[in-house]
Amino acid sequence: MNKFDPTDLARWSEGEWCNGVPDVINGIVHDSRTTKPGRLYVALRGENHDGHAFLSDARNAGAVAGLIDQRECLKTCKDLPLLCVKDTRRALLNMAAGHRSRLRGKIIGITGSAGKTSVKEMTADVLSLLGRTTRTFGNWNNDIGLPLSLLRMHTTDAFGVFEVGMNHPGELGPLCELLAPSCGIMTSIGPVHIEYFESVDAIAAEKAELLRSLDSSGMAVLGKDEKWYDYFRSQMHGRIISVSLREDADYRGVPDGPDRMRVYERGSRGAYVYDLPIPGKYAMDNALRAIAIGRQHGLPHEELIEAISSYRPAEMRWARTESGGIRFINDAYNSNPLSMRAALDAFAEMETEGRKWLVLAGMYELGAMEKQAHLDAGRDVARGTWEGVIVVGDLGSLIADGAEQAGFIGSIYRCDCSASAARKLHEHVVPGDAVLMKASRGERLEDVLKEYKLICSTNPRPMDGTCNVTGSK
Repeated sequence: MNKFDPTDLARWSEGEWCNGVPDVINGIVHDSRTTKPGRLYVALRGENHDGHAFLSDARNAGAVAGLIDQRECLKTCKDLPLLCVKDTRRALLNMAAGHRSRLRGKIIGITGSAGKTSVKEMTADVLSLLGRTTRTFGNWNNDIGLPLSLLRMHTTDAFGVFEVGMNHPGELGPLCELLAPSCGIMTSIGPVHIEYFESVDAIAAEKAELLRSLDSSGMAVLGKDEKWYDYFRSQMHGRIISVSLREDADYRGVPDGPDRMRVYERGSRGAYVYDLPIPGKYAMDNALRAIAIGRQHGLPHEELIEAISSYRPAEMRWARTESGGIRFINDAYNSNPLSMRAALDAFAEMETEGRKWLVLAGMYELGAMEKQAHLDAGRDVARGTWEGVIVVGDLGSLIADGAEQAGFIGSIYRCDCSASAARKLHEHVVPGDAVLMKASRGERLEDVLKEYKLICSTNPRPMDGTCNVTGSK
């Protein structure tokens, strides 16, 4: 964590210290449960909670000060130094802006509808070969997460790699202004968080705020395979680095198996083979962006090949586990029409000893497109040769409807909860089979795997893998 001068924080936030002033602040947090000694605890108001109610908890955890609204100053923690401001959310942004003005490292901003976190992690891994690099913590990419992530970057860091995300129109511009990147990366665009947007075109226009925030000396990595490539080009004044899996580009990737691609570099006219930790063209597309950034900063392909092959996805992003001889792919950290299709394609290409099963549930924040998007996902399912599909919940049932309408010939099982889905798995999968789990985080699809393991522990399958229980279609 960074050390901050309390005087700077008061100046940046336009606040006033009460109950004394701490000597120094060793980091800034907004969650009393993660507060450690020396931190400044920021009390934020949300839809479901008020951070001011946890100020005492933060103090007991070692916080040396709190950032609070002025109207709360006389109500709480008179034995704790308090930085009183008009609005803690705005003050957090202002403190991050003040800190940003001191940073000398190169800032890379990443946005798009899907793949942001994967591209961010790979890019940060690559740039770490050149110098100390700070990255977005988890997926903290909104008006709270981005300032907190930025405040973690040291003034001596060589690079900062940060996601910028949004749910509503008008949110991205202020975040990009705060970030002031020198380089931008645009990932795939699609109907993600479309609930508050008129169309995917409107989403693309909002995402282009990242490109507009770059000055003439800036650089952007854009995918030529994207429908909006020419539009994105028109929105910036700096240098463009193109990547593609389908046509000539500065960096073109040609699949050479499910988890290997040959990268052709226009500048050097060389070709280089990259092994990927995740199968599928979607993973290749993401990796190309990180490779392009690494090459533009002078890294040789030999080092990039090692960095990309060593990349490990975050939790519940193509996480591979095995239980009783069954391979599980848990890709249920998040889901949207783009990532659902990509996961199905990657799973279809994956080599397995036995049969392939799907466990699917709903995709969130699709607004008026919700029903059609799930029916379309079912049609994507119907293109595959799966042994069976287990869907969970009402939205999952729409996926099943779409698959049936498209003529899927495998077995479909509709379940109302994780426990029911786990029972269906236990009834039908056998050693050698593989299972892909995909849904939005709110569906808690990881509970299916927990329930499955619990069932197996109390009702083990016969040694030959057979099962006398059958399910209804």
